[in-house]
Amino acid sequence: MSLGSFIKKQFIDVLQWNEETEGVLAWRFPMQDFEIQNGAILNVRESQVAVFVNEGKIADVFGPGTHKLTTQTLPLLTNLKNWDKLFDSPFKSDVYYFSTRVQTGRKWGTPQPITIRDNDFDMIRVRAFGMYSYRIADARTFFTEISGTREVYTRDEVEDQLRGILMSSMASSLGGANVPFLDMAANQALMAQEVKDGLAQAFARYGVGLDEFNVASISLPEELQAALDERISAGMKGGLGADKMSGYTKFQVANAIPLAAQNEGGMAGIGAGLGAGLSIGQVMAQGMGNALQQPAPAPAPAAPPAPAEEPIEARLEKLKGLLDKGLISAADYDGAKAELLKKLIG
Repeated sequence: MSLGSFIKKQFIDVLQWNEETEGVLAWRFPMQDFEIQNGAILNVRESQVAVFVNEGKIADVFGPGTHKLTTQTLPLLTNLKNWDKLFDSPFKSDVYYFSTRVQTGRKWGTPQPITIRDNDFDMIRVRAFGMYSYRIADARTFFTEISGTREVYTRDEVEDQLRGILMSSMASSLGGANVPFLDMAANQALMAQEVKDGLAQAFARYGVGLDEFNVASISLPEELQAALDERISAGMKGGLGADKMSGYTKFQVANAIPLAAQNEGGMAGIGAGLGAGLSIGQVMAQGMGNALQQPAPAPAPAAPPAPAEEPIEARLEKLKGLLDKGLISAADYDGAKAELLKKLIG
């Protein structure tokens, strides 16, 4: 074998990636000091994209198929320095393969609560968890913005960056939404949609396409959850009515008066002390004066007879409907069903 033939065989003439390792998104063909033969074959499989880089510049991007590498198929390489004819003008370049498969079942969560503005609660801190999936949608952008010239770039590395983008986008999307938190908490699909649109745009800036995004659970800090439970309790006692926040305030005051009366300060213990007690006295006096000036109200009409209790079978059907709509949990359904069946059997 001649020296020329020996040297010529050192050139790479077939390039391909078999993706032996799971979780690799970008892989540089290992050429080291080798060179790509002019006219070499580039194999790109389905779910792959190949980027040909020459002297730091992207020469071309190849989709699935078999491609013959020549200066005619690579327009940016027409000015390559020609070697001796024996070498058939090999390319001293890099080829990067990118996996475009959908990366499914990726978990996301908020390590720290996100503070957002809400129509009902003003400022609240929310924690949420769920799943998402994504893929490399633009290999050129992904190469220049994310993976760069590293030999191997993995899914774990890119997700470290995606989580930061996700948290920022979530805070922005939820904070700018006009949907009350209680509505989003009751409908997790609604919350996911509010976040997904902004998140897809943020991912696209880095060549990543968001495939799916869902919210599995939403939680509030313990102190805010306790306040929310108390507000729900006020509503159950009939104190909320049309003006919800006014009703909630009345409920809080009603709970505070008996407690203050037990203290050493008596009624003056409400609010800021004596000043608050005098204010309450003035309001009560004004109310009594208005009552004396107004004619006595007409007697209230007799209350209608109480409706007959709904059959247990009908209540069971309604309970099953609430479960099917996701308005109650399976545990709540089982407990209520057991109580009704006890009444039916007993």
